Amino acid sequence: MYDVITYGRSSIDLYSNNIGSPFTEIKEFGAFVGGSPLNIAVGARRLGLKPALLTAVGEDQVGEFLLAFLRKEGVETKFIPKKRGSRTSAVVLGIEPPDNFPLVYYRDNCADSKVDIDDVIAADIGNCRLFEISVTALNIEPTRSAAFYAAEEANRHGVPILADLDFRADQWHDPRAFGVTTRTFLRNCKIALGTEEEILATMLKDPAQIKIRNQQISAPEIRGDVDAAIRDIMALGLETLIVKRGSKGSSVFLKSGEVIDVPGFPVEVVNVLGAGDAFAAGFIYGYLNGWDWYRSCRMGNACGAILVTKHGCANFNPTYQEVMDFVEKKGGF
Repeated sequence: MYDVITYGRSSIDLYSNNIGSPFTEIKEFGAFVGGSPLNIAVGARRLGLKPALLTAVGEDQVGEFLLAFLRKEGVETKFIPKKRGSRTSAVVLGIEPPDNFPLVYYRDNCADSKVDIDDVIAADIGNCRLFEISVTALNIEPTRSAAFYAAEEANRHGVPILADLDFRADQWHDPRAFGVTTRTFLRNCKIALGTEEEILATMLKDPAQIKIRNQQISAPEIRGDVDAAIRDIMALGLETLIVKRGSKGSSVFLKSGEVIDVPGFPVEVVNVLGAGDAFAAGFIYGYLNGWDWYRSCRMGNACGAILVTKHGCANFNPTYQEVMDFVEKKGGF
C-alpha cells in the first residue's frame, strides 16, 4: 500500500540561472522537474513516505528526463503512462527575489491532461492511505472526468482526499470556471489547502476582482473578503481547510469552528515557486503519522521555508533529517 497517491501536473522546469535578472535578460537556465503533484510526491518520499504519482508524459525525451528523476528518487512511476501524440509539459521561470517570479507554461496538448478513467483504474486508488489532487487537473477533459472518477473510488474505499487548490488562471478558459469546477469537486474532499488568493479564486464570481501582478498571468492578485470565502468553502462539507500564508505560517480551519494559527519560519527568499508543494509534503507526512494539526502544519511550514532558500522545486525538497535540523536551530516545533 502507498502512503499517498498524488494526481495531476508534471513538467520539466527551466529556471533562470541568472537570479535577479529581468526575464528578457536571462542568459541561461537550469533544467529541473516540477508540477505540483510531482513536487509533493518527491517531497513526501524524501521525508520517508511511500508515494506514487499519477500523471502522464509524452513519448519524448523530456518524459524520459522526468521518469529517470522519479525512479532515482524512489517515487512509484508505474502509474505514469506515455501518451502517444502528446508532449510532456514544460515551464520557464525567471527569478527576481523577493517577489517577482514570472513564469510561462507550455501545456498545449500536454500529456498529463490526457490522463483518463482507465489510467485511474490502473492506479487502484483504494490502495493508498491518502489521495492528493492538484485542482489544475480539473481544467480540461479527459483528466477532469478521470479526477472525479478517482474521487468516487477514493470515497468508496474510505481513502481521504486532499485537494490542493493550485489556481493557475491561464490554464482555464475563464477564471470563474475554476471556481465552479473546484467547488463541485470539494464536496468529495476531506481536506483542502491553498493560499488566500486561491481561496478567493475558488469563490470568484466577478472577474473584476482579478488584477494581473508583475505580468504573472498564471498567479494574479485577487481582491475579496477572505474570511467570507473561507466560510463559504467550509460550507461545502470540508472537514479541514488549511490556508498557506507564506512567511506568516499557516492557519487551520476545522469543521467545529476552531481555528489554529501556526507560525512560520522567516528566511531569506531566493525562489518561492514550489514552497506550497513542500508545505503539502511536510503536512502530509505529519498527518499520516498521526500528528496533530499544529505540528503537521509546522512541519509543512518548515519544509516550505527551506525550499524558498533554494533554486528550484522538487530537486531541492529537504530530507527528514534536514527538516529536523532546521527546526531545532529555529527553536523546535
